[in-house]
Amino acid sequence: IVADDDKSANDASTIDDRISSYTASLTSSVVDYPEEYGRTYHAFRAGSYNFPNDEREMDRLDLTHTMIVKTIGNKFFLAPIKAEVTHRILDVGTGTGIWAIEIADLFPNAEIFGNDLSPIQPAWVPPNVKFEIDDVESAWVVSNKYDFIFTRYMAASIADWPKLVNRVYENLAPKGWAEFQDMSVLYACDDGTLTEEHAIMNWDRLFIEACKKLGREDSPGPKLEGWVRQAPFKNVVHQHFKIPLGPWAKDAHNKDLGWCNLAQTLEGLDAFTLKLFIGVLGWTREEVVVLLAQVRQELKSGAFHAYLNYHVVYGQKIEDEEGKATEN
Repeated sequence: IVADDDKSANDASTIDDRISSYTASLTSSVVDYPEEYGRTYHAFRAGSYNFPNDEREMDRLDLTHTMIVKTIGNKFFLAPIKAEVTHRILDVGTGTGIWAIEIADLFPNAEIFGNDLSPIQPAWVPPNVKFEIDDVESAWVVSNKYDFIFTRYMAASIADWPKLVNRVYENLAPKGWAEFQDMSVLYACDDGTLTEEHAIMNWDRLFIEACKKLGREDSPGPKLEGWVRQAPFKNVVHQHFKIPLGPWAKDAHNKDLGWCNLAQTLEGLDAFTLKLFIGVLGWTREEVVVLLAQVRQELKSGAFHAYLNYHVVYGQKIEDEEGKATEN
């Protein structure tokens, strides 16, 4: 490294001002969100995540959090972790930070970390919660391992899932737990009311096509268990849930879930579609508007009984005294 001949670079009298200017420029590079299609997107590692980070999307993410908590039995997670031995928790892809904030009361003596590409989390949070700007697909720099790592709702966002699951395993403390929650984005139906001719199925196929062109896994949910077992986690449990799309179910619980899913889907259609269909598939804005109008009309009509398949997989890191994974 060659030293700068400019003596002013070492002027101690102005160092504070220059540090302030430098950190301000770094902050600006993270929060100066580019605007496309009338929505804002993350600036850090721009392009690695293809959905908005604006106020509308933040509200939808919080609604989706509520839906998922209801889906799995009004619980934040299913792994059998115990507060007395859980000292460090990581929420991978924390989004608005709502999960990390809400579990802070359950683990008052634990440090809870959340990372994301966008600094959209609130400034006022419980004292044991900390948010970091990071790309989970880049190398992890962790000084202390975690007792619980939680990853949820990352469909269409991750290029290399096995690598991510392995990183989670590597950064767990011995006997620590990890939980992965995700879905298949392809809508399902048990009674034949949803057909391939419906606009939403056309949209679904195109969404999957765009994800594949980007090299992003559109439906990680059904594959989670395989990746987790290969990592190699032990004591692996896989639970499957159905989330109705719309209030068509007879029982109160699923009807409530259906309303919640319908609301977040209608709100999220623009977010899910604009950048992928226009930027990746080459559609015009007008073509997208026409398709989404058809999808919205179908969703509001209640003409079919569709649902999403949601998967929860958790496992534990068990090693022998030499730090090697034990055999099944």
